[in-house]
Amino acid sequence: MHAPRASAAVSVPRDPLRWFAPLFARMLDRIDGALAEGAIEATLPDGSKRRLGGHGQGPVAVVVLHRWRAMLRLATGGSVGWYEGWVAGDWSSPDPVPLFDLFMRNGRALGSVGRAGRLTGLARRVAHWSRRNHRANARRNIQFHYDLGNDFYRAWLDPSMTYSSAIFAEPQEPLETAQDRKLQEILDRTATMPGDTILEIGCGWGSFAERAARAGRRVHGLTLSAEQKRFVEQRVAAAGIEGVEVSLTDYRDATGRYDAIASIEMVEAVGREYWPSYLDTIAARLKPGGRAALQYIAIDDALFDAYANGVDFIQAYVFPGGLLLSSERFRRLAEARGLRWQDEHRFGIDYAETLKRWRDAFDAAVAAGTLPGDFPAGFVELWRYYLMYCEGGFRGGGIHVAQVTLVKEG
Repeated sequence: MHAPRASAAVSVPRDPLRWFAPLFARMLDRIDGALAEGAIEATLPDGSKRRLGGHGQGPVAVVVLHRWRAMLRLATGGSVGWYEGWVAGDWSSPDPVPLFDLFMRNGRALGSVGRAGRLTGLARRVAHWSRRNHRANARRNIQFHYDLGNDFYRAWLDPSMTYSSAIFAEPQEPLETAQDRKLQEILDRTATMPGDTILEIGCGWGSFAERAARAGRRVHGLTLSAEQKRFVEQRVAAAGIEGVEVSLTDYRDATGRYDAIASIEMVEAVGREYWPSYLDTIAARLKPGGRAALQYIAIDDALFDAYANGVDFIQAYVFPGGLLLSSERFRRLAEARGLRWQDEHRFGIDYAETLKRWRDAFDAAVAAGTLPGDFPAGFVELWRYYLMYCEGGFRGGGIHVAQVTLVKEG
């Protein structure tokens, strides 16, 4: 037998889109001109290198375009297409976080670059609309994300099982300490006393409910996740804590009056068309003079319309039916319902650090084999990408997390 020629063993298929390289180069020109902060060190499919941006201080991202199809996906599919290109191996980076940071911090200048084309965008908007959060869909959407299993989240969240941004006093502080501070600040915002009642809209795995109950408050937690409800009930029973009730209840079906309300990063799962219903519930369930302590995630108001009129990677693959807030729009709706907006505190960089801690713990769990093993192919890569994507967004400053107190007038 003749030995195969060495060239045959290393042959690489030619890029079928190579003829359109000049068109993609013009797209890169647009990105180059729009990057007022930071730069991209890019390797193109033909092996040549190009530096984009570098006009001002900022992070430097390293990106390898293996095929021009990566740019086609970005042009037609926006952030969804860019993720799908990453999965397909059309592009790679030793650290995608700076790239996501750059696209967020330069979001206004980039404009439509990175947003889905009209036809692709329309199809995704229709699919997203079909998953809007009416009562039946809200339960399915929450279960899609949160009923992945308590063992999955336990493998990489801190011991308190708190799945929202911490507040750090210093960069090296343990995550659990920073989460404890965040929970205490929410409790402080309620201005409640021992014996008072708190409705928690979206109780997660019960870290706030436990904290408040240990301080003598009576808490009724609402969730649509059967996994979370089971965990909270086991948690309070094991700790011998009284004063916590948890129910599988849509916030729109809550009844009764409470001294205060807490809601930590739940409103992002509501959707813009249901913001009025969410705020109506807060106004109706609070006693006069009562306070609602909210922690929410919002996008730059200048970017909101373009964001809200499309479908991004997170909505398509991670949080169906979700939508980040516009602080100003949401505030106007709250004030129209007699809810005074006060003491807003933004801490986006703390969320970036929280996400980094989660990703480190997630990677460690993957390496140790402690994640549940019954997820479909690509699931681990999807979640790692999601954690990096979010971290970059907060580092870029175009999205932020905040706490605010809503005080019911009268």
